[in-house]
Amino acid sequence: MWHVTLTVMGDAVPAAQIREALERLTGEQPFLLSARYAEDRAELRYWEEARDLEDAAALALRLWGEHRRSADLPAWRIAGLEVVDRATFQRRAMDTPAPALVPAGGVRPF
Repeated sequence: MWHVTLTVMGDAVPAAQIREALERLTGEQPFLLSARYAEDRAELRYWEEARDLEDAAALALRLWGEHRRSADLPAWRIAGLEVVDRATFQRRAMDTPAPALVPAGGVRPF
């Protein structure tokens, strides 16, 4: 399992529109842990089952584009990608104060 953080950015769209699109994406992407958004960007966090980091990264890079039509996502471009293994994710969680909890599949503004 790989923990993925995918950041996308682009032209501003109404916050309500991006929220609705991200909520549709949570229905299509069952491992989506959380999504944060603003009018011009979004950050998705989820677990990916992949053989290795390269496969996890490739799948992550395709996620937004593959769901653009079905979830009515904005035509934004990928601005950042982080993929870490479970041990790294857990070590970081132990080293930093707990962030505010967001329910699984939660969508919230930045």
